[in-house]
Amino acid sequence: MQTTLAKYHIGQIVRHKKHPFRGVVFDVDAIFSNTEAWYEAIPEESRPDKDQPFYHLLAENDESYYVAYVSEQNLVADYSGEPVTHPDLEDLFGDFEDGRYPLQFQLN
Repeated sequence: MQTTLAKYHIGQIVRHKKHPFRGVVFDVDAIFSNTEAWYEAIPEESRPDKDQPFYHLLAENDESYYVAYVSEQNLVADYSGEPVTHPDLEDLFGDFEDGRYPLQFQLN
């Protein structure tokens, strides 16, 4: 059995390495857990390995807010100190403090 450790944690702000967006991690899959159709829609030369953590993000760019699903290899930690302004943040997290968002409730 393989154990995969996630590099980023819930409430942490991250940036995509190739695309201009950033977001707050709200869930982590130890390995790829999305649909095959989603995976096949990624150009073959850009497809990440499935055997790594994938992160669910409340994401934003200059034009919109959305939920993103991103492989660990395509993320870097965001140390800008700037909060994310995604409108759904308040449903899951408390106020931005010390460069991260604390969970608003206890997970099981």
